[in-house]
Amino acid sequence: MEIPSSLVTAAWLKQHIDQPDLVVLDASWFMPGSERNAKEEWQQQAIPRARFFDFDTEIKDHASLLPHMLPSAELFAEQVTQLGITNQSKIVVYDSQGIFSAPRVWWMFRAMGHQHVAVLDGGLPAWVQAGGQLSQGEMPISATVDYRANFQPHWLVDADTVNRQLNNYAVTIVDARPKARFNGEQPEPREGVRSGHMPNAQNLPFAKLVVDGHLAKSEKLAQYFEALSLDKTDIDVQLQEQQYIFTCGSGITACILALAAEQTGRTNLAVYDGSWTEWGAETRYPVEC
Repeated sequence: MEIPSSLVTAAWLKQHIDQPDLVVLDASWFMPGSERNAKEEWQQQAIPRARFFDFDTEIKDHASLLPHMLPSAELFAEQVTQLGITNQSKIVVYDSQGIFSAPRVWWMFRAMGHQHVAVLDGGLPAWVQAGGQLSQGEMPISATVDYRANFQPHWLVDADTVNRQLNNYAVTIVDARPKARFNGEQPEPREGVRSGHMPNAQNLPFAKLVVDGHLAKSEKLAQYFEALSLDKTDIDVQLQEQQYIFTCGSGITACILALAAEQTGRTNLAVYDGSWTEWGAETRYPVEC
């Protein structure tokens, strides 16, 4: 069995759910302040044999003060091994909101060199609508073979790298936050974080790319990304050469944009992991409204 693309349908998953090398991961996550508990919900209702991937409290950089930062390759490999995942596993990630937090885990695996990973389009609601069975989440037995991560640095950028690229017209910095936050018209939810956006950044709210919990069609996605480059028509940069850096509030919804961009054939993609939580709090980085 092969993963056909980075986005699979509920019908495809139903057809392949019993394949022995398939691993299904529940990557549900809710915004701080929500009364919902993703892990408890997984324990009550999950796609059969789905394992819970906790990128918020477990599979993260525990030394960082920023939320759910990408862990080291060593910690990632250790945690993934405990989930019963091997380098040969074919992985499908979903979340309970449709398309929200699952792309984060897709990006994490791609950043660690795992190619055979996809997001379930429409998430758990699409699975239920397709008549898929449900079960209670259970932790798996650890894999008998250690997982080996192969970190791919081009998938990740830090704040200093972003700062150096603000005036580089071969780089498009795209912010996934809602327009009001991008324009500084709405306060940031985290205390001590300035309002506004990075100079020369462009705004593509992630909600525009999601229709009824599903990622918009590739043709529509392409229109959104092409519109970002309309003011760069004098810059001769081919599609495969243009770099996109995606940012958001804390590195979650930026990954929706990365997944969407990949669906349009764009390949030079990176996520600024610290995102606005870091940038807005560090006064040495410039902000515009």
